[in-house]
Amino acid sequence: MTDTTTAPQGFSTEEMSQLLDLLQGADTVELKLTVPDGSHRSAVVALGMDPLDANLRQVFFFDTKDLLLNHHGVIVRARRAQGGVDDSVVKLRPVVPNELPTKLRKLPDFGVEVDAMPGGFVCSARLKASLRTGKVKEAISGERSIRSLFTKQQRAFLAEHAPGGAGIEDLSVLGPITVLKLKFSPREYGRRLVAELWNYPDGSRILELSTKCAPAEAFDVAAKTRAFLDGRGIDLTGEQATKTKTALEFFSQEASGG
Repeated sequence: MTDTTTAPQGFSTEEMSQLLDLLQGADTVELKLTVPDGSHRSAVVALGMDPLDANLRQVFFFDTKDLLLNHHGVIVRARRAQGGVDDSVVKLRPVVPNELPTKLRKLPDFGVEVDAMPGGFVCSARLKASLRTGKVKEAISGERSIRSLFTKQQRAFLAEHAPGGAGIEDLSVLGPITVLKLKFSPREYGRRLVAELWNYPDGSRILELSTKCAPAEAFDVAAKTRAFLDGRGIDLTGEQATKTKTALEFFSQEASGG
């Protein structure tokens, strides 16, 4: 199961039709771009980003050591944020919005989002829970169970889609990843951009730029964003990396003694 549907020279007619169908059923769209590693510093300068305004986060993933959940499109995650509440998420991808149960879609913490990047897109469904500050740290340190980070609805969502009905108790803690997240609004752009710098334990990094919009304005926002970034000299043709996939593969190899 792949993270994106790719088209080497842009989207084919079939892929464009698929994307339009997904947009009609999605709640939001997130447009993403991975900045090549050698261009991080120039991108920070070109976009006027101030690192001192960034928020510090820790991200923990939960999966088997051989990434069984990830291979079946299921992501289980918890986060700590400096000065903010903790949260947990159970995510499923890819999904077809009109095939999701109505009862599930009515849940206040459930959402369907299309992630689009140069050459690819994927639609995901996620069930999120806000947690009090400090709860994730307590669970990771063993003061409380990992299970306590996830609601009854999240655990049921996981059990429904996890291979073999795997539950929270069957998963290993993979992480953390230290993340710097910066929200900023360049004057000439007129929208909010989000920059996330994921720092991996081996010293590698991924810098991702993103913006969210309503499905109905996705193509207009994509064109505007592309023009703005291109005008600032941001490389739009670099290889696109997936933050979650990179993190899971790193910690899976570490857990296996690789």
